[in-house]
Amino acid sequence: MHDRQGSRTRRTTCAAAGAMTIALLAAATLCAARADDSTVAAAQLKAVATIDTRFQSYNIEMVEVTGGQFWRPYPRTARGFDQLDRYSARPPIDLANARLRLLAAALSPAYLRVSGTWANATFFADAPGKPPPGFNSVLSRAQWRGVVEFARAVDAEIVTSFAISPGSRDTNGVWKPDQAQQVVDTTRALGGRIAAAEFMNEPTLAATNGAPAGYDATAYGRDFKVFRDWMRRAAPETLILGPGSAGDAPSPSGAAITTRDLLAASGPGVDRFSYHHYNTISPRCGGHDDPAQALSEEWLARTDATLKIYQALRDAFEPDKPIWLTETADAACGGSRWDQTFLDTFRYLDQLGRLAKAGVQVVMHNTLAASDYGLLDEATFRPRPSYWAALLWRGLMGTIVLDAGKAASSDLHLYAHCHPAMAGAVSLLAINASRSATHPLTLSDSAERYTLHAVRLQGPTVQLNGKTLTLTADGMLPRLEAQATPAGAIRLAPATITFLVIPNAANPACLPRRSELQ
Repeated sequence: MHDRQGSRTRRTTCAAAGAMTIALLAAATLCAARADDSTVAAAQLKAVATIDTRFQSYNIEMVEVTGGQFWRPYPRTARGFDQLDRYSARPPIDLANARLRLLAAALSPAYLRVSGTWANATFFADAPGKPPPGFNSVLSRAQWRGVVEFARAVDAEIVTSFAISPGSRDTNGVWKPDQAQQVVDTTRALGGRIAAAEFMNEPTLAATNGAPAGYDATAYGRDFKVFRDWMRRAAPETLILGPGSAGDAPSPSGAAITTRDLLAASGPGVDRFSYHHYNTISPRCGGHDDPAQALSEEWLARTDATLKIYQALRDAFEPDKPIWLTETADAACGGSRWDQTFLDTFRYLDQLGRLAKAGVQVVMHNTLAASDYGLLDEATFRPRPSYWAALLWRGLMGTIVLDAGKAASSDLHLYAHCHPAMAGAVSLLAINASRSATHPLTLSDSAERYTLHAVRLQGPTVQLNGKTLTLTADGMLPRLEAQATPAGAIRLAPATITFLVIPNAANPACLPRRSELQ
């Protein structure tokens, strides 16, 4: 009997131990699941920044307007690109094109920046012709009228820069505002206005950007003071942007002149602090980047690294001035081979999310419709994958930026804004940058879901909730339809981008203030 009792005791003990083991395993599994789960309580997200209504903007390069030598398209084959043959001739862009205007208007309100390297040596004239000595190209009055009319038609505010080449200077080499004055006067005469202007494009790279030989920070400081004083008199309504630098971050083509030296020489005087950023340079200029890195945190975080450099310079020389990123894309020199595919859409949206959360007021993508980094195909003006992403951002992400918190997984990126049209509603952007892992996300409220994915990451098409996005048969934009999603856990598939609109969040930061109701 004693032995039987002991046996029963041992069996009971073992059973209890087994049950405990199963419970512990279950708890461990649950904890592991929760550890990988990210929860969003939309009503509780706090406001961290407010951005410009025209935050998401774009460039049309000056050389697109005038016509001329621009970045040559990549060869159809996978053979190496000849850096000595990086340019090809192109006619002026057709700014009256109905499709171009339709698709640009869908991204409005926006800023339209007409500038770029070629603008530094462009002569403004009544009619096309051969540029005078000291200039490389001609911008005619009719071509500029096309810019003004395009901007008016699509609800875009014009941003530009002016010629600074040897032809724009007096006998002592000092910059003269006569060419810039003609652009300002003509814009007014055409019923338009220049909302903002940089003195020149990328003064840090002056040696290759059309400036006189030997141009340095001291010359820039002298010229900028002339520019600033002229602008205050001639166009006081126009915001002065500057310095519009590029290359201060470590890169294969580092700046020849530092922004610190430029700002020290010029003194204060900008209304908005501007800079340029590209993650890398394209094969046209010697880049050899592997698309395998395009979803990595190191690649995406290059946006933060460059911003940190220019924030510090802004704080030192132009404290409290709002920051504008006036030219950006994945790769300078026309874009990398994958920039026209869905793969670059991750960088495009992640960059907008990071910069908005950091309080950057405006981000101008280069370009709207030229070369491989264009949102639209330059030959057909048909949308590329990043255009569809831009369209969703425009419709869903408002100007009040919220703190979405840190996701449980390092390759899940979360960004939140108040919805631009629905009071109290929150829009969440969830980017799963993992190529293999599905990530869970728990929502406190029901949502409207928009998920972008592609059969091939480096393919030219993208799907929204399983349906390929394309223009309609009559060339119009399709309806972007959401998928109703209940509160609770959802799953984010690998290499997907999801917008989630939470209409009933009733987030206090997203409700109109009393003063706005009166």
